[in-house]
Amino acid sequence: MSETQNQGENRLIAERRDKLAKLRDAEVAYPNDFRRDSVAGELHAAYDEHSPESLEHEAPVVSVAGRMMAKRVMGKASFVKIQDRSGQIQLFIERDTVSPDVYQAFKSWDVGDIVGASGSLFKTKTGELSVRANELRLLVKSLRPMPEKWHGIADQELKLRQRYVDLIVSEKTREVFSLRIELIRFMRSFLDALDFSEVETPMMQPIAGGALARPFVTHHNALDMDLYLRIAPELYLKRLVVGGMERVYEINRSFRNEGVSTQHNPEFTMLELYQAYAGYADFIQLTQNLVREAARTLLGSDQVEYQGRSYDLGAAFEETTVEDALLQHNPDLTADSLRDVEKMRVACEANGIETRPEFGAGKLQIELFEKTVEQHLVGPVFVTRYPSEVSPLARSSDADPFVTERFELFIAGREIANGFSELNDPEDQAERFKAQAQAKSRGDAEAMFYDADYIRALEYGLPPSAGLGIGIDRLVMFLTDSASIRDVILFPHLKPEAND
Repeated sequence: MSETQNQGENRLIAERRDKLAKLRDAEVAYPNDFRRDSVAGELHAAYDEHSPESLEHEAPVVSVAGRMMAKRVMGKASFVKIQDRSGQIQLFIERDTVSPDVYQAFKSWDVGDIVGASGSLFKTKTGELSVRANELRLLVKSLRPMPEKWHGIADQELKLRQRYVDLIVSEKTREVFSLRIELIRFMRSFLDALDFSEVETPMMQPIAGGALARPFVTHHNALDMDLYLRIAPELYLKRLVVGGMERVYEINRSFRNEGVSTQHNPEFTMLELYQAYAGYADFIQLTQNLVREAARTLLGSDQVEYQGRSYDLGAAFEETTVEDALLQHNPDLTADSLRDVEKMRVACEANGIETRPEFGAGKLQIELFEKTVEQHLVGPVFVTRYPSEVSPLARSSDADPFVTERFELFIAGREIANGFSELNDPEDQAERFKAQAQAKSRGDAEAMFYDADYIRALEYGLPPSAGLGIGIDRLVMFLTDSASIRDVILFPHLKPEAND
């Protein structure tokens, strides 16, 4: 904001504070005794199709309240647009109907103030549904002016830092977060219909586990112990399956102490679910059904437009393997080089990928996959058969132990979901945890800890199971045509403001 703009805003704020001071003197500032009985959206749905004559005959009386978004004063009569959670409705205000004193006070009210009104519904000469106010109250004095272009905020950082203003002025933003709410509601309904139970697991954990990621560390003063904000709820959910809760899910907040980008936020929302007596092929089908039905339910179509490209969710999703995708997008690679450590190291270094001596062929494959393949996976496409080396919680393939029964769903070059048949062999899992602990001791901050209690749970017996994680933020991005994850998180992580 320029110095001139800042001075102008400060002047407007000072003027509004003067108005508030007069309200305080009159003991009418910030009342809380007005009650509305209707919202704009419901009134439009119920009465938009009524003729002016039928409305005049019925004369339904309503009480509405909301933020004043537009105001036109025309002598003895004025029009106001107020906005509530469901939309906007017009108020028609006449001096002689609300009283000259109220009308005179109203003329000094500002766009952004919150008002309440009661009166009868009618239609104007242009056919707009309106409330003919016979009672009008100022409920909240807004001290800060709305952005000059009140239909939106041009400054992207301001949208993120002051989401409250963005929500007031941007219908598009409200639509994005309305769809996010509906998506989570849909996910619950979808899984509840399949007899899954929603559960809650700890957000503060003594051992960070369930994913390869760097955790946030906090400290419990009374117990004098460090705890980790969860990077995933996986190990606790699988403990519940051991205990006999055969179908469980959690819509969870997880935290990873990593970079911030258009695809990553340190705090994010996931859906994780686990089912006994299922395998990864079952969850490939479940994932496809969930994503497709989400689009149909929320958008009314299985054709989704995202960033200028059309995606068909109605057709069967494609499938490929990690190794096939590597060969497709790296023409210099040959099939016999994919599991050769030295040849894969050369391929990685040729693509500017930094490697470590302890990296095996599986880890090198994934490093190369992430650099050269992921962004080309338009999809929707399931990538399967991830290396065991980078899948410490997934069941290895009986036919080819180098890979696991694991898949990831990619749409628009981004991972949307990750699922696999669960490793339920306690001795195998213990060996993999030991390998992860050794990697951590060598400096791999994302490697897992050894979780002895989880091994103990497996020793009681985890039924053959499958698990799935879906990134809700990324799925919302796709369904709302949002380019950045920050556009679908109400309060994304940002650097402090310069004057903080």
